[in-house]
Amino acid sequence: MLYLKRTDSDDPDFVALVKLLDADLALRDGEEHTFYAQYNKIDKIKHVVLAYEDDTPLGCGAIKEFESGTMEVKRMYVLPDGRGKGIATKLLAELEDWARELSFDKCILETGLKQPEAIGLYQKNGYQLIPNYGQYAGVENSVCFEKMLN
Repeated sequence: MLYLKRTDSDDPDFVALVKLLDADLALRDGEEHTFYAQYNKIDKIKHVVLAYEDDTPLGCGAIKEFESGTMEVKRMYVLPDGRGKGIATKLLAELEDWARELSFDKCILETGLKQPEAIGLYQKNGYQLIPNYGQYAGVENSVCFEKMLN
C-alpha cells in the first residue's frame, strides 16, 4: 500500500533517495552536472514528501520558498522500480497541497531537456512553460515551468 510522509531534509530516506537522484542526473547531464549540483543542495529544506510502499521508500520531492507567494519544486525522484505507477503525480499533488496550506499561490520548477519523463510529468499535471528564471536564464539544457495553485 502506497503512503506519503511529510518530513524535512534531515530524513535519512530522503538523503538516500537524493543520492540516487544525483547519480542519475550526473549521467544525464554529463559535464553540465556540476553547474546544476550547486543549486540542488538539500540542507535546511523544511518541506519534503516521501512516498513509501509498505516500508520501502520509493520516491521523494520537496518545495522551498523561492520568493513571496512562490514555492520552487525541488528534488523530485522515483526509483526505477516504482515508475509508471503514478507515484510522482501523487508526490507532486501533496507538495502543491502543502504549498497551498502555507498560503503560497504558485509553484515553479526547473528541469533538464535530458529528462523527458520529468517534462511529461509536469505538463500532465498542469504546469505551463515559462522563460527560464534566476540562475537558469540563458541555460540551454534547462526548461522551466509554473503552476498557479488557486
